Amino acid sequence: MFNSYTVNTLSFDERACTNCGLCLAVCPQGVFAAGKKAVRLAYPEKCMECGACQLNCQYQAIQVESGVGCAAAMIGAALRGKKLDRKEECT
Repeated sequence: MFNSYTVNTLSFDERACTNCGLCLAVCPQGVFAAGKKAVRLAYPEKCMECGACQLNCQYQAIQVESGVGCAAAMIGAALRGKKLDRKEECT
């Protein structure tokens, strides 16, 4: 059975990463962590597929099908009668 909470479209090519850290700065979910030679994909299951990391990666080290996670976050917030909190912002 497909579980959208554990499977997402995020892929990361550590060999293409230059360790610039932009993904660390723009990811609202803390998916990436600092590494010595390259950023690490620390918590891929937290990815909400907003696409901020891919849009800011100049070296195409990150690929993600953006939009799916943002839509889910917005629908979830609407169903709970709340605004998106800081961790759920879509960029």
